[in-house]
Amino acid sequence: MLMRAAGIVALLSMSWACASTGGVPKPFPSPPVVPGVPATGLNTSALIVTALDLRGIRYRNGGSDPRGFDCSGFTQYVFAQYDVRLPREVRDQYRMGQPVRRGDLRPGDLLFFSTTAPGASHVAIAVGRDEFVHAPSSTGVVRTERLTSSYWSPRFLGAKRVG
Repeated sequence: MLMRAAGIVALLSMSWACASTGGVPKPFPSPPVVPGVPATGLNTSALIVTALDLRGIRYRNGGSDPRGFDCSGFTQYVFAQYDVRLPREVRDQYRMGQPVRRGDLRPGDLLFFSTTAPGASHVAIAVGRDEFVHAPSSTGVVRTERLTSSYWSPRFLGAKRVG
């Protein structure tokens, strides 16, 4: 009986893979994957998951952390989690990256809107399928909305790809 138990333990120990024996767990490490989100240099799948996980956090003027966000603080915080440094102000974020036509939007693109003044005054992150995530206003929380909505569509100013 003791010999049989020892044999089972030996067999099990040989079948386990670990880095010290040359076995590598697959995948290593494994970023979250969002269906329909293309892979680029920036892990946009993980970035979108991070942004969506922040839904429900209240708007806070000047906020740039999970205690509360304004729009540019939200985008700055999300991109910083992936080592992409964005300026703090919307108008400065608008000056970054490569311009993207509306028809060529991808998840992770920054979307800019003209809401309170001419020029870029609001920023959001494209999620895909006509949706974006943002910190909308002093009475709101981080949430998703549709780019084709009657409010946002006419205010769309442009998009940029960063990272």
